[in-house]
Amino acid sequence: MVVSDEYTACLNRLYRLRRFGIKLGLDVISGLLAHLGNPQQYYHCIHVAGTNGKGSVAASLASLLTAAGYRTGLYTSPHLVRFNERIAIDGRPIEDDEVMAAYAAVNAAPTRDREPTFFEFATAMALDAFRRQKVQWAVIETGMGGRLDATNIIRPEVSIITNISLEHRAYLGATLAAIAGEKAGIIKEGVPVVSGVTQPTALAAVRKAADIHQAPLLQLGTDFRVRRRPDGSLDYSGLRHQWHRLSLALRGPHQYTNAALALAACETIEPLAPRIVDAEVIRDGLQRTRWPGRLEIVREHPTVILDGAHNLAAARNLGRYLAGEARGRPVTLVVGILDDKPFRPMLRALLPSCHRVICTRPRIDRALPAQRLAEEARIQGAKVMIQPTVAEAVKTAIAMAAPEEIVCVAGSLYVVGEAKEVLDTPSDMV
Repeated sequence: MVVSDEYTACLNRLYRLRRFGIKLGLDVISGLLAHLGNPQQYYHCIHVAGTNGKGSVAASLASLLTAAGYRTGLYTSPHLVRFNERIAIDGRPIEDDEVMAAYAAVNAAPTRDREPTFFEFATAMALDAFRRQKVQWAVIETGMGGRLDATNIIRPEVSIITNISLEHRAYLGATLAAIAGEKAGIIKEGVPVVSGVTQPTALAAVRKAADIHQAPLLQLGTDFRVRRRPDGSLDYSGLRHQWHRLSLALRGPHQYTNAALALAACETIEPLAPRIVDAEVIRDGLQRTRWPGRLEIVREHPTVILDGAHNLAAARNLGRYLAGEARGRPVTLVVGILDDKPFRPMLRALLPSCHRVICTRPRIDRALPAQRLAEEARIQGAKVMIQPTVAEAVKTAIAMAAPEEIVCVAGSLYVVGEAKEVLDTPSDMV
């Protein structure tokens, strides 16, 4: 891939905005979008928040809308290898020249009380790019939280809250109820809400927000249901529709719940997008959904699985998947975890299915030292190695694994991103 100097310089300027850190609030993004003519008002939006699964739900919805023939934008974060992944249209990341055009448009906005953060700037770029590309629908994933997240500037046709667990406590609160209240901040007056929240205190917070805003609340297990068949297919029973024996492209038992949330959202927007509920569209859209770095099998002999598993809930999902998938096959785990994550219980969820662990550290400065991770893995009884870089860890794991074995790369999306860089460059592989 040839990358222009202009594109590289553009991204370097954009990445320097990281130094402003996380600033929750909507004043700056409002100013940027006002300068751009409020592009988010030119297409229909779907807003997705939650702790885990929001990316999978967003990707599924974008795939379903594209399958139905609607020009569809998808905004997610973080990217794995290239910034362009964050802004996709009809399943394809935007081109480099579109990134530069969006950057230039946002960069021309006058500075307000403070400069925008990286996420605020990127969000404005995405919303502007979608208008330039004349999308009809845009599926927008929150970055962190909801109420003060930069994406909360949109007015969606439906809001989705996938689930709640403890995360980002310094910003979102120390309890499930507090975090749910922040996530429920995406709920708008009269806009339907699709919820996969299950914990009583968290669900109470979502119900309260929905009641305040007179927003119809559609709850998994009450208003719509999903059932997994013995053959692995899915039955969905919803508001007005039932679909049977649906096949999912995304792996893992947790994806059945994510699919149900996406399908309930499809029913909700049916008056505005009637083709979305066609049975063949539903089947095609779910089968074509791609969400890289999440239980993604990228190589065989040995089988190489990439899964971000970047928090405790995701690590538990991955642990359950490996326990079922391995079926006696040895698993080598390549793991790196950020320093703000509960690495001890994450390892407890992952290690039982693994016969060998290679601890490493991604390039990001917030990563735990590999030595610290290795010490804890040894305490938990694992056979441990240390490799200083993700590239070396991945190469070592593949070199050591027999063709019938499994190599799983996990613990952080940053680790997965670096692994994909190595795996996408055949000349670098052993």
